[in-house]
Amino acid sequence: MMLTVIAFIVALGVLIAVHEYGHYRVAVACGVKVLRFSIGFGKTLYRWQPRRQHAGQSTEFVIGAFPFGGYVKMLDEREGPVAPEERHLAFNTQPLRSRAAIVAAGPIANLLLAVLLYTLVNWIGVQEPVAALARPVAASLAEQAGLHGGEHITRAGFDGDLEPVQSFEDLRWRMTRGALDGRDLTLEIAGDGGRPARQLVLPLSRIEAKDADAQMFRKIGIIAPLSRPEIGEVMPGGAAARAGLRSGDLVQSVGATDIVDGQQLREVIRSSVEGGQAHRQMWQVERAGHIIPIEVAPDVRVEGTAKVGRIGAYVGALPETVTVRQGPIDGVWRGTVRTWEVSALTVRMMGRMVVGEASLRNLSGPLTIADYAGKSASMGFTQYLLFLALISVSLGVLNLMPLPVLDGGHLMYYLWEGLTGKSVSDAWMERLQRGGVALLLVMMSIALFNDVTRLFG
Repeated sequence: MMLTVIAFIVALGVLIAVHEYGHYRVAVACGVKVLRFSIGFGKTLYRWQPRRQHAGQSTEFVIGAFPFGGYVKMLDEREGPVAPEERHLAFNTQPLRSRAAIVAAGPIANLLLAVLLYTLVNWIGVQEPVAALARPVAASLAEQAGLHGGEHITRAGFDGDLEPVQSFEDLRWRMTRGALDGRDLTLEIAGDGGRPARQLVLPLSRIEAKDADAQMFRKIGIIAPLSRPEIGEVMPGGAAARAGLRSGDLVQSVGATDIVDGQQLREVIRSSVEGGQAHRQMWQVERAGHIIPIEVAPDVRVEGTAKVGRIGAYVGALPETVTVRQGPIDGVWRGTVRTWEVSALTVRMMGRMVVGEASLRNLSGPLTIADYAGKSASMGFTQYLLFLALISVSLGVLNLMPLPVLDGGHLMYYLWEGLTGKSVSDAWMERLQRGGVALLLVMMSIALFNDVTRLFG
């Protein structure tokens, strides 16, 4: 719990500080006087004013008690009286291009942070499962396409443009993009036994995915990477212990079904219950180089409304992994490409939610973000960096949406001013602000409801 809280606060602090620093730095560069740079709202916990500042600046830096946001307060005639000798330093007196640059700098700073974080991960390297496939889910797209399990994917792409697949997570990302965009994914499978590589098409356009969730991957059929169907730790008193299974046993078959990997073996065990009773199964197990027949009677367990089989042992070895690491230039390029891909996917998903083609369950709020922050931090430094990069992209894209209370709304005002030569009237500004606040509150309510449903539902 403490790790989750700390990871969440650090993530918020970093992302907000970078966003507001973007506004601050460009405002200073444009000659606007910045009065206050605040991270957080509410009671002031700490404040300071650097002795050395840029010419014309006397900015006060503040850390507030509530870290859910921040702001940069600039000299502005619309918010208070401005001395005549400082009028040229006010935000509202700046040319349109300067005001637009200052407003856009916050979201752009978040996107640049994402590029930096993805680049750091590419340089540091991360351990990921090899792109070898477990046996696909029965009747899924993968099985219908001709995948059987055990295939090693070397390249994948859309519209015939194939690129190397570095890991199972890389493949999973491409499947996510294809399913949400309704695009078929071409896979190149490494040949074995001297046979040449072959290609097949995964028809992702058929599933009409609205949510990037576990159900989507079950429809695709590729859930997990290949893992040896090996028995791990055996619990005393469980079905595995009663049958005589031992840690290290390699399962070759269950009944008439040949076992390819751990995921398939888990599915076979789960589905061994019929009519509330578990079927006895004859397993062929390799132990110390010998094939041994063992009869196993799984225990029946209730999960939700379903009864499933369990054997009281860890099933499946850890997948084979590979270190994914990029060179200096390629790391920057791939970091930039990943930021663009995530941004584009986020924009498309937002657009699909607006027109009803994607579920509003994709919206996440602070509870889900905090949960993911803690989980990623517990998995290691690189996973936490990837989490920060993803949230930074989301924050940047969200703030560019044309909602009046967001940076994108102000840019919309400036676009109107640039096209007509007139600024938006105060009356229209007030109406748009009210509408924007109402819409933002609705989005926040939906996101919070989704959080509660995910975590406690």
